Amino acid sequence: MRKIVIFLSALLLLPSSGVGRTQTAGPQSAQQVVQSGVQPAAYSLPPETLRRAVAYSHARIVLGMVDSVWGIAQLLLILTLGMASWMRDFAASLTRSRWLQCLAFVFQLCLVTTVLELPVEIVGHHLAVAYGQSVQGWASWLGDHGLNFVVGLVLMTPIVMLLFWVIRRSPQRWWLWFWVAVIPIMVAGTWLTPLVYDPLFNRFDPLQKAHPELIAPLEQVVARTGVAIPPERMFLMHASDKVTGINAYVTGFGPSKRFVIWDTSIAQVTPEQLMFIFGHETGHYVLHHIVQGMVFSVVLLLLFFWLGYRTMRWVLARWGGRWQVPSQNDWGALVVLLLVLSCIDFLAAPIENGFSRHIEHAADVYGQEAIHGLVVNPQATAVSAFQHIGESYLEDPAPNPLVEFWMFNHPSVARRAAFAQSYDPWAPGGRPRYFRK
Repeated sequence: MRKIVIFLSALLLLPSSGVGRTQTAGPQSAQQVVQSGVQPAAYSLPPETLRRAVAYSHARIVLGMVDSVWGIAQLLLILTLGMASWMRDFAASLTRSRWLQCLAFVFQLCLVTTVLELPVEIVGHHLAVAYGQSVQGWASWLGDHGLNFVVGLVLMTPIVMLLFWVIRRSPQRWWLWFWVAVIPIMVAGTWLTPLVYDPLFNRFDPLQKAHPELIAPLEQVVARTGVAIPPERMFLMHASDKVTGINAYVTGFGPSKRFVIWDTSIAQVTPEQLMFIFGHETGHYVLHHIVQGMVFSVVLLLLFFWLGYRTMRWVLARWGGRWQVPSQNDWGALVVLLLVLSCIDFLAAPIENGFSRHIEHAADVYGQEAIHGLVVNPQATAVSAFQHIGESYLEDPAPNPLVEFWMFNHPSVARRAAFAQSYDPWAPGGRPRYFRK
């Protein structure tokens, strides 16, 4: 079902900016690391941990590639086998109400793709458990998938109905009007995600209630940055119920804006390292990365919809008869559009991830500058934080450059640690990027 809501996630659930997680990559030689400018000494793993990290990274890369290809192939399979037309006919036979037809068609499509994706999802969870990345039991995992199915169905049905209403009203310009219509949906989704969606899958507590001793050092960072994140906007997420990795993130918009830190982070890093992580996250707000991310998504989505419209018309003219999907007004055209958007999204991954890496690097710089004068050695603090992050996620210290370019939404931990180790704008001749000397 994840592939079905590929554009819905862009509309409603913009990814939160997190300090912890990147995509993992495959093995690379030490010589290549030196040639790429990464200092291996900044982030390294002991031999046995390194072996596990390389094996886990390789497995995740292969699984990620299989998942991407299979996500596209399953939509093509649904069309080629005539399942899209069968689901359309079944929905039409149930009722004459277009709302109910839409619900019936979306339900069938979500159900079929969920079943088709399940083997890949099961392998992914098995790997996470086997390599100590997850502690979530299978019953809880299946429960999350079931809940996600229901949430996806509830969110997707009205948006699909809106899409086909716009297509019927403006066959030539629906891509533009639908884009205009979803902009307020994106804003509302960003605002509602931490209030409605996130609590469905994780437990949250006010940080000042769970760990009041952390408020004072974090408030020191707040005073340096000037951003308005009062203690009541700081939350602890009980990530240890399901995972073992370290993370923190900022999310929300306006009144729902908040800082969230995982309980696993508090258990594994020092207060000084938490100050750096918090400085990184406040950097996202001070540097307006949430707004920039929304603008970037809006612009990219316009391009996606225009390309989707043009490509879908060509695909329907060539194969629509064979698939028994005669026009873009047909419910089955939803599968065609999702197939087209999935292909476009796959090709656009380097652009999306490149933008994400850019703002994450800027937040790293901001975080390291923000703790200057608050900790004894900002460079060592940042490097040690990245060391903990890399160890917790079993990230390969030498990721393949092509995989990093295509798949990483954060710079690799090796690059981040190496930069932190060498970055000292307070030294003679140096010039801080965001804070005055």
